[in-house]
Amino acid sequence: MKLYNTLTRQIEEFIPNNKDKVEMYTCGPTVYHYAHIGNLRSYLMEDLLQKALEYNGYNVHRVMNITDVGHLSSDSDTGDDKMVKSAKKAHKSVLDIAKFYTEAFFNDFSKLNIKMPDVVEPATNLINEYIHFITVLLEKDYAYVSGGNVYFDTSKLKDYYVLTNHKEDEMVVGARRGVESDSNKKNQADFVLWFTKSKFEDQELKWESPWGLGYPGWHIECSCISLKHCGEYLDIHCGGVDNIFPHHTNEIAQSEGYLGHKWCNYWFHVEHLNDKNGKMSKSKGDFLTVSLLEEKGYNPLSYRLMCLQSHYRKQLVFTFENLDNAEQTYKKLKQKTLNLSNDGAIDEDKFDMYNKKFISFLDDDLNTSSCLTVLYDMLKDNDLNDATKRKLTESFDKVLSLDLLKEDEVSLNDELVSYIEEKIALRTLAKQNKDFIEADKIRNELLEKGILLKDTREGTIWNKR
Repeated sequence: MKLYNTLTRQIEEFIPNNKDKVEMYTCGPTVYHYAHIGNLRSYLMEDLLQKALEYNGYNVHRVMNITDVGHLSSDSDTGDDKMVKSAKKAHKSVLDIAKFYTEAFFNDFSKLNIKMPDVVEPATNLINEYIHFITVLLEKDYAYVSGGNVYFDTSKLKDYYVLTNHKEDEMVVGARRGVESDSNKKNQADFVLWFTKSKFEDQELKWESPWGLGYPGWHIECSCISLKHCGEYLDIHCGGVDNIFPHHTNEIAQSEGYLGHKWCNYWFHVEHLNDKNGKMSKSKGDFLTVSLLEEKGYNPLSYRLMCLQSHYRKQLVFTFENLDNAEQTYKKLKQKTLNLSNDGAIDEDKFDMYNKKFISFLDDDLNTSSCLTVLYDMLKDNDLNDATKRKLTESFDKVLSLDLLKEDEVSLNDELVSYIEEKIALRTLAKQNKDFIEADKIRNELLEKGILLKDTREGTIWNKR
């Protein structure tokens, strides 16, 4: 299997540290809001990577963090603490907000057929590990205390900018437009490992440490969570391209400083999803979620198909026209596959031929558009009986995860109708009490059952998805 490696900036043969097991780490969400479909594109393609590896016979152990502690805009301690800001707005605690949006995030995972990681670790679980990690870096002279904070000293590394092609003066905090420099740093590329002095005095979550009451920096959680669950030698680290610098760059610096050897061999990055205004982002305040797509009548798996039609290393432009086309393609595909019978014996030669074609494209840096072409060509093959087509569809769908052979009709009975109406009444009451988190929770519960809600002047109406 060949994959593009951001570390070497070339497509390479994938060779794990252990031939029987792949250690895979995925940067998880900061749970202060719903994930938008741009965020989810990255997780969807990482899911595809995992399933492609499993299709090739590897046992994949996948770990993901949940950032439930403060998350700042930069290493210079600027911008909003997103967790605190969201909690204040909802009149909830930070941990309550984290729990709600974590559940919402994995609810979207389920809708998009994204496999749950083997380990999901909230950042707040490993405070002692962060303190130990930082202590070791201080002992090894890779870190220093200044102005009440603990910083990583990037000057101790031969090549700090290992994941980028950029010049140092283009990347350091003080040189980037709109980003303030930090006078406590020895070098402007240095980054915070532990905050005790911050511009945010209302930080809700703080812990005692050898350096004072404070909280961990932006990057340390991923290093420690990965080391705890994946060991000292990581095979693949995943994330969106916006994670390359500074997040993943800093992960490498601190992890290899701590370990004293190379940490991760392959870095897998997914390009942005763009809308007409550019990169889809929560900061713009206007973004699309899976639930909003459902409310508009779209099957979430149509969005999955739309993502599979494009390569993960290419920016994907979202338009409703593109989604409409994917929705129509998906409906036709489902109709064709669900009409397949089990009649006839399996043509093993034809099965092997099509399967080898599928694998050859899958193993070519996840060429999913060509994988889909193999599926379409196979279904149009008049010399192939239904039983073989059905078996191939089932096999391909282990990776594509489009539920091509799954019936998904919603059955309505008097009991379900009564349940829906009761939930709508509770949601209306929650909205009247300005408990919008509870209202959203009820809406999502109904969506799970295939029920779409629409708020009108006359009240809330519902329909089957």
